[in-house]
Amino acid sequence: MDCGGLFLFEKKVTNFKIENDLIKSVETADGNKYDGDAVILATGHSARDIFELLHRQQILIEAKPFALGVRIEHPQSLIDSIQYHCSIRDQHLPPASYGLVEQVAERGVFSFCMCPGGIIAPAATNPGELVVNGWSPSKRNNPYANSGMVVQVALDDAINYFKKTNPDSNELKNEKNPLLLMYFQSAIEQTCFKAGGGKLVAPAQRMVDFTNNKISPTLPSNSYLPGIHSTNLSEVLPTFIHKSLQEGFKAFGKKMPGYLTNDAVVVATESRTSSPVRIPRDANTFAHPQIKNLYPCGEGAGYAGGIVSAAMDGEKCALFCAQQFA
Repeated sequence: MDCGGLFLFEKKVTNFKIENDLIKSVETADGNKYDGDAVILATGHSARDIFELLHRQQILIEAKPFALGVRIEHPQSLIDSIQYHCSIRDQHLPPASYGLVEQVAERGVFSFCMCPGGIIAPAATNPGELVVNGWSPSKRNNPYANSGMVVQVALDDAINYFKKTNPDSNELKNEKNPLLLMYFQSAIEQTCFKAGGGKLVAPAQRMVDFTNNKISPTLPSNSYLPGIHSTNLSEVLPTFIHKSLQEGFKAFGKKMPGYLTNDAVVVATESRTSSPVRIPRDANTFAHPQIKNLYPCGEGAGYAGGIVSAAMDGEKCALFCAQQFA
């Protein structure tokens, strides 16, 4: 407030009032209207209602490739022993982390958001969908280590998936549909929710069993509090993702001997790695090519891949706007 800013909470944007290719005001669900010279749109990568609003108002957006897969959790002591080459980690050493990447049939398989001493948590944003994510407390003192393990997803993958699962829907097979990859993301999350049986229970499988297409008769202790349910994840994940992860896990087991183990559990699904939609903008002015005072920003616009990069992108947009409208 001291610098002229006003923060409004619990305000859902429902409409952009546009005249002559300029946003004149932003309307919210409670009936209020906010005028301004410019709109910096920095919603985050899971604001599907904003993507749908832009599409309804025929504001240009694009489908953007992203990555989807699982969370994998090991005992932290096992990761420590692999990385530090010792049976017990020295008390002066931090809990070990790792980063893994492999090309499987020209498709990237890689670790994402590795959380040493961490916790797997539910992160869905819509009813009837299941998303898992990971985080670490500041002391990294949880007995488990988890990481996203994800596979690159392209537009053709979504089209081929919907040809099999929704053959009668032309909308879900239209390569020009900018929301197609978002619909693909949502469809996998819904399948995962059903496979877990509801209440955010997650379908899961031991790691070696996953690579061998074997249902796990038991599952190890883990950090995911809603609980996990033994499932053949080949019935949950699209075939190309499942097979890519299988081959990736085998390769990771060679890079980190001991990593491929049934003491680890694979939990589905990790699907919010980045935005499945990009809101285009000019590389120099940051402005949308169609709506001249709209400034897409951060992860939701498709220009960042995490907290720090999103903050830096927001700073760039804000500085440009400050210069433009000073």
